Amino acid sequence: MDPGCGKVKEEVIAMLRGVYDPEIPVNIFELGLVYDVQADESGDIHIVMTLTSPMCPVAEMLPLEIETKAREIEGARDVRIDLVWDPPWNPEMMSEAARLELGM
Repeated sequence: MDPGCGKVKEEVIAMLRGVYDPEIPVNIFELGLVYDVQADESGDIHIVMTLTSPMCPVAEMLPLEIETKAREIEGARDVRIDLVWDPPWNPEMMSEAARLELGM
């Protein structure tokens, strides 16, 4: 693997840690909404994610925000966001830091 693609992946994850569900004061990465992040040597980025529910009010806006921000990462060429519902998100997917932040 090209060391550059590891750097791009790290930058994608850092970017995701700066994206928040407007209803929850925790970033989407710590919430466990991001299932997979891949970046290859050509700059292609693939993010597999979900939302807290299919009825989430940001279902149309949040993936577009993430795609836009990922395209701004140096070395990014093509960005694909797959919004999936299986497995369904549940609070056990949150990091310990997210649980502490939410008082769980």
